[in-house]
Amino acid sequence: MYHKAYGIIETLSPLHVGATAGEESGNLNLIFRDQFTQTGIIPGSSIRGRFRAEMRRRDSDQANHWYGHEAEPGVRDSTTESLVKFEYASIIWLPVFCPGQPVVWVSCPRLLNRYKRISGISDEVPDPYVASHALHAPQIQGQSKLFFNFGFLQIGQKTHLTPWFPDGKERPAVIVADDEMGMIHDMALYRQSRVKLSNDEKKVEGGAFFNTEALPESTLLIFPMALRNEDDKDQWHPFGPNRQNEDELYLGGLESIGFGHCAITLNR
Repeated sequence: MYHKAYGIIETLSPLHVGATAGEESGNLNLIFRDQFTQTGIIPGSSIRGRFRAEMRRRDSDQANHWYGHEAEPGVRDSTTESLVKFEYASIIWLPVFCPGQPVVWVSCPRLLNRYKRISGISDEVPDPYVASHALHAPQIQGQSKLFFNFGFLQIGQKTHLTPWFPDGKERPAVIVADDEMGMIHDMALYRQSRVKLSNDEKKVEGGAFFNTEALPESTLLIFPMALRNEDDKDQWHPFGPNRQNEDELYLGGLESIGFGHCAITLNR
């Protein structure tokens, strides 16, 4: 039997999980996206790989025990089943620049429904255009409206959205329709143009440049896990014996330029 658990990720710097940097002129290194909302995700394999690498540095035998033994060349049946299963991480709330706010956290019913299913909260998912009491939208012609780059968004009623934030801290937030989330998501992404310089002088080598996109700082995500303990005394310590359920790790790529710094909290 498996014990259900989940993890919360808060990005402390831009997070890029997707295509790697290439030398092609004009290459855009896209992040992985959910096929329905077209919002950024972190594949379960990326999360598992980072957790495994952190444990392997301390104890390679424990890493093989919890995450499965790696294949050994020429040895039959050398692999074993992982005792910890990871699913992909999806966005709960995405911070978006909004004139006059200056940041509004945005989500949609589909993403919040996944959060509800994984976390087990009992509240009903709010309808689109419901906002938090912490959001102070300007009044335009008698209606509360937010201005994004694509136009005005009319706000409906306000309610307490505290249960929908993992840390219980309500932020200026609004829920939009599922079919609008992808457009707002692309507007909110962190983007950076990069070039490859010559080894001997400060000039672009061969005219090659490539662009990178990433989830912005302060994005909140959730990923489900399943744990199978073979022995009650056999406890999984992913961050080490002195840190039980929270730590800061780097996920994804481009760590050398500060991408991927995340705070991870486990609920199990």
